[in-house]
Amino acid sequence: KAFGHRPERRYQWRPIAAGAAAAARGDEEAGLVVGGGGSAAFPVVLVQIPMYNEREVYKLSIGAACALEWPSDRVVIQVLDDSTDPAVKDLVEIECQRWKGKGVNIKYEVRGNRKGYKAGALKEGLKHDYVQECEFIAMFDADFQPESDFLLRTVPFLVHNPDIALVQTRWKFVNSDECLLTRFQEMSLDYHFKFEQEAGSIVYSFFGFNGTAGVWRISAIDDAGGWKDRTTVEDMDLAVRTALKGWKFVYVGAVKVRSELPSTFKAYRFQQHRWSCGPANLFKKMLVEILEKSVVLEQASPLVRFLLCWEDCCSYGDVHLLLLRDPAVRFLP
Repeated sequence: KAFGHRPERRYQWRPIAAGAAAAARGDEEAGLVVGGGGSAAFPVVLVQIPMYNEREVYKLSIGAACALEWPSDRVVIQVLDDSTDPAVKDLVEIECQRWKGKGVNIKYEVRGNRKGYKAGALKEGLKHDYVQECEFIAMFDADFQPESDFLLRTVPFLVHNPDIALVQTRWKFVNSDECLLTRFQEMSLDYHFKFEQEAGSIVYSFFGFNGTAGVWRISAIDDAGGWKDRTTVEDMDLAVRTALKGWKFVYVGAVKVRSELPSTFKAYRFQQHRWSCGPANLFKKMLVEILEKSVVLEQASPLVRFLLCWEDCCSYGDVHLLLLRDPAVRFLP
């Protein structure tokens, strides 16, 4: 980073043309005159928001997605609601209908069962006919809220670099100062973003998909075999399989997406258990495939290290040891 290895210098990146940018802001007349092309210069983007009983945050995430600067005829907002609480499902559907009434191209999708959980929902979401027109997918968990210029800053990497499958952005924690537990998490995840993802991207090495706040090329997902629900870390699974197909990833740390950290130890422990056990299970399933499909050791070692050392990014062990040493320590407000 000190030597100026910004993503825009290592990969082709050109902003949307003046006319197209005007169209994205809703200025149709300017879009048709300045620079030409208007909304036709934009690829069609699918924005997926998987949800599960998200009563507290569903309005924030849907509102942020619907506020993204992109021509309304070139974007589809897809809310994948796996909620089991009928009251929450009704609230989410009403919110989607409210935005649809404002002219937003938003789809409310539900399933008859929760097979495959998040991976299953994302996989089913890609089967709808209207998705066939889309080139890229922006994915946000229900507790993430992107800035309005998110697509304008990320999609050009995919448009101008056909070998890039994923643009991963950084998370911005709105509650990092809530308690000591959230501060520990922020420090741990800062290490993950700075040393694993940003450094990996700079040296063209492998780094994983974080499961949210990223934009995928749909053809790359299809090339890798699509979403699989064989582990609890479907995001890592897809990233490893995509890398083995020769696709590249780029990390753009300057683009930050707002989110929240778990503020209770129970929620934090559940999250860390998933993050720790999932990679180990995936490692057992994919080690042979990684060694077989990697042409040289330099390609295999980052993938193996990523799966084996994922827990190093998590501060669960440090916090747990501190609790054992001094149970009187209070982390919560």
